[in-house]
Order: sequence, then structure tokens, then C-alpha cells
Amino acid sequence: MKLSRKKLLKGCIYPKKIEQLLIETEHVLKTWTPIWTSFLSAPVQEEIKNVFKEIADISYSSNGGYPNAERKRILLQRQQNETFLNDENVPIKAIKIEGNFLFDRTEPEDFRQSIAETGVKAEEIGDLWITGDRGAQAMCTPEALKLLQNNQGFIRDVEIKYKSIDLTDLRIPFQRNPKKITSVEASKRLDAIASAGFGISRAKIISQIREGRVRLNWHTINNASRALTIGDRVDLEGKGSIEVLNLEITKKDRWRVELIRK
Repeated sequence: MKLSRKKLLKGCIYPKKIEQLLIETEHVLKTWTPIWTSFLSAPVQEEIKNVFKEIADISYSSNGGYPNAERKRILLQRQQNETFLNDENVPIKAIKIEGNFLFDRTEPEDFRQSIAETGVKAEEIGDLWITGDRGAQAMCTPEALKLLQNNQGFIRDVEIKYKSIDLTDLRIPFQRNPKKITSVEASKRLDAIASAGFGISRAKIISQIREGRVRLNWHTINNASRALTIGDRVDLEGKGSIEVLNLEITKKDRWRVELIRK
């Protein structure tokens, strides 16, 4: 079955990735065979979900290996042939990367780069997080686990080892309970509102923006002075997200900002 790709891709921010997902969707419709996608970033997930609204007979569900995961795989299947999901039939595994980083501060990107050097593609890796000074843990495809398991490498001068780990033994990143925050700011600037929402200094949030660790509505942003509006979502790597619930001008021409932090 051929989909109207040109129509479905119109206005897409990630046309190449969405087109590949549409090709996989066509295969599902034609063969009635379910397909798991690779791990998708949050913005791609949002975009493909909107596209799926225009496609009849397709059912989709997503899973990232643990609750509130950001990067997820999507199961594409015909609505008439849906498969019930449980922990045993979701093709997601976990890997831990061990190393002594007591004197060498690392970032998630250091580990992703190390994984890439083994030949594993970026889309085969889900969420990845630092586990103190002993390394990191990550979600991955079963195929990636086979390539990484018992492998060794280096991050700068530190030797690392890849080991399989059961999903139940993961040190899952802290799950924050939603919290409402009210603040009064001089402007609606991204750096001002993000500073209030995440509870860090304005100088630090500006630094995080420059380093590409801040996303506005799922997209990396480097403009700290960007004015926010109601409904905007700001993500800060390792710190969760905030959403602008309301903005009101005060009698002193300042902005009363109502946020929810997750």
C-alpha cells in the first residue's frame, strides 16, 4: 500500500526521518507484519504521531525501556492485528559502561561517542545517563547489545568496559513529581524564565543554552533572549522540563509567570 508521502511530509521539520518511518508504515500495511522502529528522539516522536493521525488502519505504541523515557521505539502494526505488549516482547535491552571517572568529569555525549566508535549506530541507543563517577547506563536494541557486550574501549585516558545489565537492575534517573512554580520576572526571556523554573542562576542557564543543552518545544535553541509564550516547553539536559502555564503583566509592568516543572 502506497501512502501519499508528499502530502504527509508537507511542513515536517524532520522530513528524512519521517519519510523512512512512512516507508516502514507502508510495509506494515502491505504485509500485516508489525515493525519496531529504531530509537526516536522526542521531537521526531511528536511529529510522527501527528502524521499518524492522517493514516487509517495503523496502530502505534511507544516504549523506551522505563517509565518517562525520552528516546523511544515505536511499534507499528495494523489496528486489526494488534499485539499486546509486555516486558518480554519489547525489544529493548540495557548496557552499562564501567570506568573510573573520579578525576575525569564526563557528559552523556562522551559515552555516546564511545559507543559510536564501536560501530553501533546512534539510533540503536535509547536514553543514556551518568551513574556518578563509575560510568553510565543506557537503553539499547538487542542487536546493539550483542555488539557492545564484553567490549572494551577508552574515553580519553580512562578504560571502559561494556556489560549487559538486567532492566530491573538499572539505576533509573530520578523521576521528578510535577511541581507548580510562580515567579515574577522583568521579561519573558528564555533565560529569565528558565532560571526561575530550574532554580539555577541566569548566568548558568545562559551557559547551558550556549552548550546546546536547552531545548524549546523539543528543538535545541541558542537564543537566550527568545520570548516565551503560554504553552512553551523548555527542557534542560539532566534537569527535566518546565512548561509555561500562564503569563500575566503586573501593575509594575513585570511578568507573573506560572510554570509546571516535571
